[in-house]
Parts: sequence; C-alpha cells; structure tokens
Amino acid sequence: MADNNKRDKMTLEEAGRKGGEETARTHDKEFYQEIGRKGGEATSENHDRDFYEEIGRKGGEATSENHGKDFYEKIGRKGGEATSENHDRDFYEEIGRKGGEATSENHDRGFYEDIGEKGGNARAKQRENDNK
Repeated sequence: MADNNKRDKMTLEEAGRKGGEETARTHDKEFYQEIGRKGGEATSENHDRDFYEEIGRKGGEATSENHGKDFYEKIGRKGGEATSENHDRDFYEEIGRKGGEATSENHDRGFYEDIGEKGGNARAKQRENDNK
C-alpha cells in the first residue's frame, strides 16, 4: 500500500509545471505585466543600490562566460539600430553633453592629455598606413 501512495504523489517539480501551465492557459498578457510590475516595485522597496549593482555584476559575468565577441557585436548593433530608429539628433546631442559633463567631473587634466596623445598617435599611424 505504501508503494501506491508514493506512485500517486506528484513531485514539487511536476506540481509547479502543471500549475504554471494552467496559469498560462487561464491568464492573459496583462496579468503577467501586472504581477511583474508589482514584483518590481516590491523588489525596489526591499533592496538598495548595492543589491542591483551586485546582481548586474553577476549577470554580466555569467553572460560574458557564455558568449563571445560576436554576441556582443550583434546585440550592440541591434541596440544601436533600435536607438537610432527611436531618437533624433537632439537626443544624441543631449546624451553627448551629459556624457561629457560626467567625464569632466570624474577626470583631471592628465586624463585628457593622455587620450589626446593616444588619439594623435593613432591618427599619425593611420596617415602612415594610408600613404603606403
């Protein structure tokens, strides 16, 4: 008799799968959007910036371990194309201005001298190659 009870019991995995299938069958997109919104709000209320930095770092590490250069080139291209389709020149001017301000706040004169020298060297090398 004990064997019959064991066979009739569903594992937690099976119960979860069946429950998920039933929920998917009986609920629409808006249901999932609403529970996602509520979950996001609850998470943001219960966690600080360090939490998000940590999960972002872990996610980035896991992604880089599983994907190569081609993956990043592909998603970068897709993201750039999507952004350019949805934004105009003013958008790019604004993010450029903000990026320049943030950079100037975080770096000193030596940083700019260094990148200027590197850029000059790269340009000179390119001219050399073009003249060959």
